[in-house]
Amino acid sequence: MARLIWTEPALNDLDAVADYIALDKPSAAGRFVRKVFDRVARLEQFPYAGKRPLELPGTPYREVIVAPSRIFYRVEKDTVFILHVIRTERFLRPQMLEE
Repeated sequence: MARLIWTEPALNDLDAVADYIALDKPSAAGRFVRKVFDRVARLEQFPYAGKRPLELPGTPYREVIVAPSRIFYRVEKDTVFILHVIRTERFLRPQMLEE
């Protein structure tokens, strides 16, 4: 079983997306956050379940989709690092994941 580590940037990203959703529907923001945590928790059992992002071929990064966001992560040995949560319409800059 892999250990999950949420990085500070990923948690900040998740808060920002939830805050944006809450502008229109606070209850939807809460559902979104729960769904993200549920989906990410599955990575403890199946750390390689996410797909490799098309923009980052040949890198160790993976992603899972929880609309309207993409959750980027990296697996190192038995640890899954959650790196960023970005809205699907935002352009992914590879240097975001390298920080």
